[in-house]
Amino acid sequence: MTDTLDTVRTVLIESLDLTQRPEDLQESTALFGSLPELDSLGVLSLVTAIEERFDITIDDDEFDAELFETLGSLTQFVDSKLAAA
Repeated sequence: MTDTLDTVRTVLIESLDLTQRPEDLQESTALFGSLPELDSLGVLSLVTAIEERFDITIDDDEFDAELFETLGSLTQFVDSKLAAA
């Protein structure tokens, strides 16, 4: 998960143009509702970047608040998609 976590951090920072450094973002870092940049357009940008970086597809029915609750929940989701591929 560490490699995935590092990559998800990078994608998050790049796609939302965040000022945080990767080491500032921990698994417990709250995302949706806590990062002003992660609004509806930010979610679309982030999902598109994750799909491209990890070569996965995130279906519409997989979008929910829990997915974007924390960096850890998002990373676990990406790991599960990679394991299923």
